[in-house]
Amino acid sequence: MKSLLWTPFLLSLALATAIPRDAKVDYNGYKVLRIELPKDVVGVEAQINDLAAHILNPGKGKQLDVVVSPDNIDSITELAVNSTIIADDIGEAFAEEGEFASYAVPSETWFTAYHSYNDHLQFLRDLQGGFAGQSEIITAGTSVQGRALTGIHIWGSGGKGSKPAVLFHGTVHAREWISTMAVEYMAWQLLTKYSTDASVKAVVDKFDFYIMPVVNPDGFVYSQTTDRLWRKNRQTVSSSSCVGRDINRNWPYKWEVPGGASTNPCSETFKGLAPGDAPENKGLVAQVNQLRDLRGIRLYLDIHSYGQYILWPYGYNCNLQPENAAAHRSLASAAASAISAVSGTRYTIGPACSTLYATTGDSTDYTDVTGQATYSYTYELRDTGRYGFSLPASQIQATVRETWAGVLSMLRSA
Repeated sequence: MKSLLWTPFLLSLALATAIPRDAKVDYNGYKVLRIELPKDVVGVEAQINDLAAHILNPGKGKQLDVVVSPDNIDSITELAVNSTIIADDIGEAFAEEGEFASYAVPSETWFTAYHSYNDHLQFLRDLQGGFAGQSEIITAGTSVQGRALTGIHIWGSGGKGSKPAVLFHGTVHAREWISTMAVEYMAWQLLTKYSTDASVKAVVDKFDFYIMPVVNPDGFVYSQTTDRLWRKNRQTVSSSSCVGRDINRNWPYKWEVPGGASTNPCSETFKGLAPGDAPENKGLVAQVNQLRDLRGIRLYLDIHSYGQYILWPYGYNCNLQPENAAAHRSLASAAASAISAVSGTRYTIGPACSTLYATTGDSTDYTDVTGQATYSYTYELRDTGRYGFSLPASQIQATVRETWAGVLSMLRSA
């Protein structure tokens, strides 16, 4: 097997066993393998699912990135002889994320480290307090464990609620910490640059912004305290010892279509028992519907990692695109160019299903059809696999700056 340097690590998409709530998961000695599935061999993927601690990309691709305990390395490599070590010891790799830090805001130094959930809430309060005349703290329902889904509403010259909505959701999947930072950077830019940057002032005066950095707070806290690789919410299922729904497979549009989510409660893409039965989704659905009925939604962004993609609907059907697919492509192409101009990072753009893999009950399909948003996108931030879900703190600023350039490009044209 070849070996590649791969420092902090990719997070999970398919959890095989329930993880105790009271014991911190120790990944010392675990490896990440990128394997090619053998052709025409029935049942190999299912066997790999059983042996791997996590599968990071459970779509329809020919390669799988899997997290493997030392005890199962030999068994996995016997099933898939074409394999590459991406991370030799992910326990050591996590150290490159750095310790949590707290900074006074509004200041760009905030975007040099990762932070605890409570500090993220304080960031929003501090930012809003500095611009009380054109912002307010908002919530969109509560989580399974009773945490409010908290965000910030920002407006410009027309006054509160007078313009079409722009809605950003971050940290849908708990392990995707860079998405939290990117969404907060958008709020920070819009408020701190409003009085000094004509391009920022123009977009703030054009839209009402509803910015939600952490829409999966229970999972986010769990990823910080217990299992760094946690993805889902923390909702139990009476018929299983496994925990969590994937709240990006639980939206009540095309939830019932097979193939884009799992019905297995132990899977990281578990869709739930019914459409919209996750408390977090109930709040987010209500938020989307309210904004649709108020002034309409011009742009919806669901910020994730990793892969460097800008994707638009649909996820549930690879043969369908929105009526304004050409306009979606135009905005995405300009955004990708803007991102590349900042630091050379290259993004792939396209409709979600045919470009990446099938998803059902996802946010952008819902916001496009039921939410009637003019534009709906998923961003998959840095990188393409070397660091994956766990970017080192040294890449936070570069990532949020280039992402902001892409988003600002979209806002100018939307």
